[in-house]
Amino acid sequence: MLPTGLRASLLSFVNKLYSLLSTRDEQALAQRMALVAFAIRIGSAALAFLSQVILARMMGGFEYGIFVFVWVLMVLFGNLSCLGFHTAVIRFLPEYRAAGVNDLVRGLTSTARRFALASAGGLAIVGFAALYFFGGIIENFYVVPIFIGLFLMPLIALGDVLDGTARANHWPVMALSPTFLIRPTLILAFMLAAVTAGAPHTAITAIGAALAATFVTTAAQYLAVTARMRTHYATGPRTIAFSTWFAVAFPIFLIEGVGYLLTNSDVIVVGICLPPEKVAIYFAAAKTMALVHFVYFSVKAAAGPRFSTIIAEGDRTKLAAFAAEAARWTFWPALAVGLAVLAAGQFLLSLFGAAFAAGHIVMAILLGGILTKAVVGPGEMLLMMSGHQKLCACLYAVTLATGIGLNVTLIPYFDIEGAAIATAGAMALEALLLHLAVRRTLGIVLFVFARPSLIATTTEARKQ
Repeated sequence: MLPTGLRASLLSFVNKLYSLLSTRDEQALAQRMALVAFAIRIGSAALAFLSQVILARMMGGFEYGIFVFVWVLMVLFGNLSCLGFHTAVIRFLPEYRAAGVNDLVRGLTSTARRFALASAGGLAIVGFAALYFFGGIIENFYVVPIFIGLFLMPLIALGDVLDGTARANHWPVMALSPTFLIRPTLILAFMLAAVTAGAPHTAITAIGAALAATFVTTAAQYLAVTARMRTHYATGPRTIAFSTWFAVAFPIFLIEGVGYLLTNSDVIVVGICLPPEKVAIYFAAAKTMALVHFVYFSVKAAAGPRFSTIIAEGDRTKLAAFAAEAARWTFWPALAVGLAVLAAGQFLLSLFGAAFAAGHIVMAILLGGILTKAVVGPGEMLLMMSGHQKLCACLYAVTLATGIGLNVTLIPYFDIEGAAIATAGAMALEALLLHLAVRRTLGIVLFVFARPSLIATTTEARKQ
């Protein structure tokens, strides 16, 4: 028998968890979405790590470096080609759902899908043309993988819009599992099937497997999200307010695009400046430390719709309290996970191969940057949901320019450690700028060690 006190504590925890999972309250929905997203990200981090270890072992450092460089490029530009519509869906859909204007919901989601496909397809065509005219200045071993990879971009863009649609409806499993669980599983499965059938253990084979896996994943997610949308928003007329959506989506694109470039520019610059073997080591270290990033991503996935709802209510005190809570949700789990990953870093990197252990210092440097960013939580999501997209875009542009400049400056002198220092420095600058921006525009002191508090905004101070 358990002691009475322990039994009572366990019973209280179970009751609270049951209440969280069963209630329809908006804050509880946000917490539940964060919990589910956190669980999915834990599973996806482990799965991604395992699959990357197997792929690295299967291909060797040189071919693996080619694969990860091309894969990062395609995912990056596939995401950017949405031009912010995948996040604009999260901004508008909860508002339309609350107002009961389903015609706008249908118009928004269908427009976002078509726009993403057209935009990504056009960018892919530009990529094919660039390969044709300028292929001679690209290293030969990159040309064919990039050619195959360009077909990935429309699929990735559509998947991002479907992800945003599901997140806006508080369907975290349908939003996150295709990208973070199903797709990496299929990439590994198709790669293993290909080499078993006699295909060479090369980056070309791996990119082909990634293309097949992405097609299957996106098609399945499209059918699932479409079916569920029809059950919640009956078939009917569509109202399209493209100019309104684009006016919000494009600044979001600038913000998230710069942010996404910021988190991936190090791999790209390393790929441009250093040989594939170095790319492989740096990517392995960054991928291992990315086990910490799922904490931030999970909180961000849940916080966006909640921020939008509270802002619509006009309750600044409630907004400040939730922002502070989101920062705590981000920092403390990130600290715990980060220290654990760093302690096991040598062992984890050795799984990729003996040469990959050289990336342990890179892991330590990147952890410093991740924790610095975590002290303000999803600050950029708070600014975007409150209508300060342009300001956020400017802050991220400064951060990106600083990060790229540091990468270009430090990599020739400090190799992959220079890339890590540049990335960590850019993260620290990002956190500082977000803290100052939220304080000046919303009057919220966004810092994990500060109590929820409101101060006068710059506009209010001028009026006084």
